Amino acid sequence: MSDRHDDAFPHSPEEFDPVDQYRMPLLEHLRELRHRFMIAAGAVLVGILLTFWQVDFIWDFLMEPMDKAIGDKGTMAINEPLEGFMTYLKVAALSGCAVASPVVFYQFWLFVAPGLYPKEKKQVLPLVVCSTVLFLAGVAFAYFVIFDFAFQFFMEFTSDEVVPVLSINAYLSVVTRLLLAFGISFQLPILVYFLARVGLVDHRDMLRFFKYAVLGIFVVASLLTPPDVISQILMAIPLLFLYGIGIIVARVFSTKEREEF
Repeated sequence: MSDRHDDAFPHSPEEFDPVDQYRMPLLEHLRELRHRFMIAAGAVLVGILLTFWQVDFIWDFLMEPMDKAIGDKGTMAINEPLEGFMTYLKVAALSGCAVASPVVFYQFWLFVAPGLYPKEKKQVLPLVVCSTVLFLAGVAFAYFVIFDFAFQFFMEFTSDEVVPVLSINAYLSVVTRLLLAFGISFQLPILVYFLARVGLVDHRDMLRFFKYAVLGIFVVASLLTPPDVISQILMAIPLLFLYGIGIIVARVFSTKEREEF
């Protein structure tokens, strides 16, 4: 039996299991979850208050890809009296979530930590950093690659006789959906890490099921992105790259045991 497997599990039933002291009834888990959620929500609220004063700059930043796409051929508009105000609030909420993302991920890992062994708890901070970096990398990829290419591509299909008049609320909804979809999907290596640590997968499994993973990635991309092939392909490409990283992660951290013949 390997050393890392020995670290993860006690050697005998009589030996003290350090995780047992953290075993809680369901009600205690729910209280702990509420506590972590309240801290995360408070961090998001602080992030919203900090970014609300720069909401004009953030909105202009979000609008830049579409401004380049429509040029002087169209304009953005509001369809309801409160749409402009509500859009500003949504922009502040979106930016507040981005600013508070390290705290949100930290609270999530603190909630998970009691179920980990002492050696694994030392990895909480690196996991927080990795989760935050991957999330922000997904958001950046959506903004600098997807927005710049996809919006320009779709606007080219507009006839010269048609003047684009885009709702700012509808545009923000698309932007928010894409940013969150890419940020969450970039957590794939973290998911693989957990599956590997509990012994469900190793690098051999991931190599064997690669062709099914490709299909699954394109299905996920079709669900998380607008119904167009371009966005789905642009999302699938980095996910395939992250799947490759996941293979390396599974090889390093997997506790799955195989019988050698």
